[in-house]
Amino acid sequence: MKISIGQTVEIVYEDKSGKITQRKIEVLGIRDGRIRATCLSTRAPRVFLVSNILAWQPVQDQRYA
Repeated sequence: MKISIGQTVEIVYEDKSGKITQRKIEVLGIRDGRIRATCLSTRAPRVFLVSNILAWQPVQDQRYA
């Protein structure tokens, strides 16, 4: 399985300071090892390094995104 544009996924992410968070995102673009997305809890645009995603799974029911 791979992450694709337009998909809503739940990720476990480690930021540059080592903090680990879990969030649902809507993928807007993937390029050069970065995922541009909208964080669905804050509705804010974010950029995630693919190498810092520890785990991910597709969100099956879009109503709970």
